[in-house]
Amino acid sequence: MNVLILGAGQLARMMSLEGAPLDLNVRAFDVGSNRIIHPVTLDEYEFTLEQAIADADVITAEFEHIPDPVLALCCQSGKFYPGKAAIKAGGDRAIEKALLDKGNVPCAPYQLITEKQHLIDAVTKLGKPLVIKTCQAGYDGKGQWRLKSEDEITQIWSEMADFIASGTEQFPHTIIAEQMIPFDREVSVIGARDKDGRFAIYPVTENQHTNGVLTLSLAGFVEASIQQQAVSAFKNLTTEMDYVGVMAIEFFDVDGTLMVNEIAPRVHNSGHWTQQGTPCSQFENHMRAVAGLPLGDVSLQKPSVMINVLGQPNIPHQVLAIADVKSHWYGKSQKPGRKMGHINVSGHNAAELADKLMQLTEFLPEQDYPGVRATAERLKTL
Repeated sequence: MNVLILGAGQLARMMSLEGAPLDLNVRAFDVGSNRIIHPVTLDEYEFTLEQAIADADVITAEFEHIPDPVLALCCQSGKFYPGKAAIKAGGDRAIEKALLDKGNVPCAPYQLITEKQHLIDAVTKLGKPLVIKTCQAGYDGKGQWRLKSEDEITQIWSEMADFIASGTEQFPHTIIAEQMIPFDREVSVIGARDKDGRFAIYPVTENQHTNGVLTLSLAGFVEASIQQQAVSAFKNLTTEMDYVGVMAIEFFDVDGTLMVNEIAPRVHNSGHWTQQGTPCSQFENHMRAVAGLPLGDVSLQKPSVMINVLGQPNIPHQVLAIADVKSHWYGKSQKPGRKMGHINVSGHNAAELADKLMQLTEFLPEQDYPGVRATAERLKTL
């Protein structure tokens, strides 16, 4: 079966690697260069996008920010999963909020902003502080503001106005203001839904961020009540969307009650631990779902941690000397803060996982890999 993936980054690479044993032949469309390439070897195919669509049995995506003309072509083929509505919701916070409201899934109170008065009204309606985000173009902490006092309205609005003005009639730019939620932690759930509406939902993970970027995810230690809320939200949203494939939902945990932060209609960074923490990874299950194959086992084999490698020239080879530690390198050019790879660590229990993380701190300095030591110390107490 031929699979075309929109996007040619590390997520397409990992989907391709997991798809090969399933006899799935993957090509990727690089939206930056408009080339059809193999996402692992980077070999180029002499295909136009139209030819690649015609040759594909199924089409999917590794990210949300797909140009409308490309998305329209793929949807017209009738082969695209998870579907245009899902991709649009993942790439536009205004659409996402409307979907959450429709699905009766709790999220932070919000107001859309297209003019200065809307910002003033948001301060009155939602209070201070406010988290303000671009609806269409923000990721990894970018395209965001914090408003803590009314004195900041004029300055923040001037920056927001520039973003709004850069939109067009066909592709308008909007902004959303949200009430800042004093949450205890961020967690995420990742699951798959197939074409017949069957689910395979992974254990919820706890996520740690540094400067708005995910640095570490821990799986295997979330309370049953949190898992139940996350599963319910996942089933409600994916059923409402008639979703096919893997989707991630990020939540704020507020005193044991989950509120959605955002959704991602694709495989997700916080689910990379599934490559060794479960029998069937998120990448394999996404490929199974879109290809019409049975979903795989998502039960927890071992408690696991995923550590992001951000802006580093390599992953220290010494980490591979530790049992149940695996490194994943993406082969991208080095840039500060860029996701260059990740490290997965597993243990039979909290104490064993803590011991392995402490061993890793010898090779992973805190300034480059924040949170590893703190997570190890916390696991020792469980």
